[in-house]
Amino acid sequence: MNLHSHVMMPAIKVIARCGYVAKGVVYLIVGSLATLAATGLGGNNVGTKEAINHLAGQPFGSVMLALLGIGLLGYAVWRAVQALLDTEHLGHGLRGLATRLGFLISGGIYAGLALYCANLLRNAVTGSTSTTDRTAELMSHPGGMLLVLAIGIGFAGVGLRQVWRAIKRSYLKNWHMIEMSEAQQRLAEAATRWGLCARGAVFLIIGGFLVVAAIQTNPSQAQGLGGALNVLARQPFGPWLLGLVALGLMAYAIYCFVNARFRDVSR
Repeated sequence: MNLHSHVMMPAIKVIARCGYVAKGVVYLIVGSLATLAATGLGGNNVGTKEAINHLAGQPFGSVMLALLGIGLLGYAVWRAVQALLDTEHLGHGLRGLATRLGFLISGGIYAGLALYCANLLRNAVTGSTSTTDRTAELMSHPGGMLLVLAIGIGFAGVGLRQVWRAIKRSYLKNWHMIEMSEAQQRLAEAATRWGLCARGAVFLIIGGFLVVAAIQTNPSQAQGLGGALNVLARQPFGPWLLGLVALGLMAYAIYCFVNARFRDVSR
């Protein structure tokens, strides 16, 4: 490791850990509101931007919003570092490049959420654009339907990968297991497997609706995170399904917090 890497790594570690905390906070809010909706105690099925809006409306909302925005920007930077510097040693093969591209896309999404936080702080947001509106905008351009189809397939692929990671327990190689007690390991594993499966199911639903929207040339078919949770709620045994996935998203938040504390961010 050269001198430049020695100087950069402490900063990258702090950025990555703050980023995981911020991401966990967003999913904790989404999961909590969906859990309240499933149990009939209030709350709504919301997406990430709506979750940020909810946080902004709380006491000391501006302070929390600023911290969240900084954390989300940190997560975006960490994803960019993973992609561009190949910290996971994925290589230049097709699979490695696809995974690294996924890191970049993920970073772009969370950079957008960080910008959304900044705009809220400046009172510059007059209303959030819906998934349907964004899909319609994409479809209006040449090749837009193919792009929406590709994005839908990408979401479905990420969903399948999340479930596969839960089955294979591939996340274990990223944790400093020696620093965790046996009880912490059991809790982290249980939360992670549940959380990855729940997030995977939601991403599969989002991807499926985007694919349908592209095939039918109908952007109104597209659904975001909140829409996917609403779809679950409308199924037979909907409240139970919604509750299971909502608690799973809260478990995914715990997974993010575990990463913030125990993940090896030097690779």
